[in-house]
Amino acid sequence: MSKNFKKIDLIKNLSRKTGFSSKFSAKLIEDLLQIINLNIASGKLIIKNIGTFKLLNKKERIGRNPKTKKEYIISSRKSVSFISSKKISKDLNKFYD
Repeated sequence: MSKNFKKIDLIKNLSRKTGFSSKFSAKLIEDLLQIINLNIASGKLIIKNIGTFKLLNKKERIGRNPKTKKEYIISSRKSVSFISSKKISKDLNKFYD
């Protein structure tokens, strides 16, 4: 069961559950995401009982088109990894058992 959960879905759910307007819910979500992004930019963000976001620096490397075998350079970039907390993992395992 895989469903793409978009930001608008999150806004609608928050609005429905809290009774806030959609506009106010959108502002809350935008502000939350901005705070998370700013904190991840410092290198690491730990949110208790949710998980840890880490900023990864990926080096430049050589990539290959599998169809044509042509090589090209993949530039260095930043990426984010997320490791869920033990509580989230435990709760998910209970949900699917």
